[in-house]
Amino acid sequence: MNDMANEVLGEIRRIAVRDVEFEGPVERTSALQSDLQLDSVSMIVVAVGLENRFRVRLGEEDAHGIVTVGDLVDLVCRRVNEQHAVGESP
Repeated sequence: MNDMANEVLGEIRRIAVRDVEFEGPVERTSALQSDLQLDSVSMIVVAVGLENRFRVRLGEEDAHGIVTVGDLVDLVCRRVNEQHAVGESP
């Protein structure tokens, strides 16, 4: 895993503990709904936290196919890279 992916994973862990009050392990293979027990409101909290931290936009259309923490990490990394490609700051 690269530095950006590690940073995103760390941020998801921080948000899960601080904002969603999840107390278990948060790994790339963790399922967002069944393992982390995130409901739609909790998912919004996580998404907004990631948007604020990494200055990216995660839309409703991005939710399709996002099942695990790893899927979410990859999505955020992709959005950050897309912004760098067009010259925006992260």
